Amino acid sequence: MDRPPGEPGTGVPPLLVACALGIERFALRGGRDGAPGPVRVVRTGMGPAHAARGVSQALGRSGWDGAAVIASGFCAGLAPGMHPGDLVVAEETRGPGGATVCDGTDLLVRALTRALPGRTVHTGPLTGSDHVVRGPERAALAAGGAIAVDMESAATLRTARAAGPRPVAAVRVVVDAPEHELVRIGTVRGGISAFRVLRAVLPAFFEWHRSLLLPRR
Repeated sequence: MDRPPGEPGTGVPPLLVACALGIERFALRGGRDGAPGPVRVVRTGMGPAHAARGVSQALGRSGWDGAAVIASGFCAGLAPGMHPGDLVVAEETRGPGGATVCDGTDLLVRALTRALPGRTVHTGPLTGSDHVVRGPERAALAAGGAIAVDMESAATLRTARAAGPRPVAAVRVVVDAPEHELVRIGTVRGGISAFRVLRAVLPAFFEWHRSLLLPRR
């Protein structure tokens, strides 16, 4: 899904949604009804280096330098009681470059609750890693206060903010959790559940984008 900036009747900053995997981009290529402006879903590739490069290139395109940015896709849950298909809305992302505070977390939570009634939405720090995290390492990250981990969100938002002031957010769908690790039986069912949830998040992203465009009072 890619509507060019400057299309007649828009006149608002665009929204860039960044994900790592082809299956994530496929899930996020839904309809754009309700989008207040141009929207692009870009696949960056896996890992922080690919995420940083992909977002930098996307924001370097003509008309996209002022885009709001959302990092999205799948993640590993760290908190006890999480299940595949749960949603994570980051209050901040954490990585080697430090923490990036997200914008409009409460707006996103409310919008996702409306878009996906009955789904659990978790908020808190989302930490970054350059590899798949399991076992004791997962527990150590949880002990540091993070509620979920993925490989791209921290690099995505850090790169986006470094390129200029803009709203940023990270919304992830839990594909595995402490009691539901990927190596266990049931992985396929959990993955399908997460995919279905990811397919339904775009209206909430558009609502977040629209709300941030409203004049401040």
